[in-house]
Amino acid sequence: MINFNILFTSAGRRVSLIRHFKHVLQDMRLNGNIVTADMQKNAPASFIADIREQVPPVTSPEYIKTLKKICLKYNIKLLIPLIDTELILLAKHKYEFEQQGTVLLVSSPEVNEICFDKKKTYRFFMDIDVETPKLFDVQQLLDNPATQYPLLIKPSDGSGSIGVIKINNERELCFFKDYITNAIIQEYIKGEEYTIDILIDFEGKVRCVVPRLRIETRAGEVSKGMTVKNQFIIEAGKKVAEALPHPLGCITLQCFLTKAGILKFIEINPRFSGGIPLSIAAGADFPRWIIEMTLGIRRDLTIDGWQDGVVMLRYDDAVFITKEMIL
Repeated sequence: MINFNILFTSAGRRVSLIRHFKHVLQDMRLNGNIVTADMQKNAPASFIADIREQVPPVTSPEYIKTLKKICLKYNIKLLIPLIDTELILLAKHKYEFEQQGTVLLVSSPEVNEICFDKKKTYRFFMDIDVETPKLFDVQQLLDNPATQYPLLIKPSDGSGSIGVIKINNERELCFFKDYITNAIIQEYIKGEEYTIDILIDFEGKVRCVVPRLRIETRAGEVSKGMTVKNQFIIEAGKKVAEALPHPLGCITLQCFLTKAGILKFIEINPRFSGGIPLSIAAGADFPRWIIEMTLGIRRDLTIDGWQDGVVMLRYDDAVFITKEMIL
């Protein structure tokens, strides 16, 4: 059996994803441990892992050094980061991890900079001729008595729908422009909202594209969703992913399909999405394919070789431990 240990950083609440990786290792008869690293001792996903490590915050100057020590200690073959805030940092240190035998599943620094700054994301969409909501200057909106509402305000460097607010009138705009840090103002789009999970291999080739209709969300994460085999959305998502400079792994796109049939992209997240369990359940087994890619196993994949119309209905679950485990 091959030894194949995987480290997940910022494991948080990603129980379902990490559990599936464990099942894949067993199914592939790989002798591997799942290791999690999180700054919190009580991160639920840590207790699904075989080994859990507490690490300093991503902002700490010791963060990278600590991760490298963990990779050496447990002979980590694959490191998968799970939150936005560490992606640029890890991308800049990718070569150092590879030098000690750890494959880092992260896109280039350029990709992460495009994705993390919503203004750069907007310019990227415009440069590749992809529809995206218009950006507005706040003062010009306030100076114009004919300004049309609603609008959308959000942090240019935000994540997880934190600080995303619908603006219904001038009074709300005056308040929230100062309340939201690094605010940008966007055209408010109505329509069906989709998340698109895209797998990109080590050669930069798009291997699979799965659009998911967001039926219901809670705290910025999909709670009810459905896979939709819409070729128009699949091709549009593929175009965006292929235009990125050196993407890798799971790329997640957010977009709206308007009643007029116009697809407008709003966001790119170069990591596993919170709703990825739905794509996996539909047959897009990204975890298995990523492990195979890392091992150099070549598999013929079709871009839409997954089941249409699979619905996910999420509910709350719990991990039960003792107080000694988190002290």
